[in-house]
Amino acid sequence: MLSFNKKIVTDEAMRPVAVLIDYQDWQKIEQLLEAYQLQQKQEFNLNQYAGVIQLTQDPLEYQQQMRDE
Repeated sequence: MLSFNKKIVTDEAMRPVAVLIDYQDWQKIEQLLEAYQLQQKQEFNLNQYAGVIQLTQDPLEYQQQMRDE
């Protein structure tokens, strides 16, 4: 885990309300988040789940049956 200089801002009751960090640290965090999000988008593919579930009943009929109960 990366280490960042941070300052915790509290209210009158000493409850944390904000965190202050250096702008350079914020830019590093944004770059890491962007890279992670791109990686997640590339790895997620719905087509790999196509045909996995074999249904014995029409989904709309099942939904209507559940609502009628």
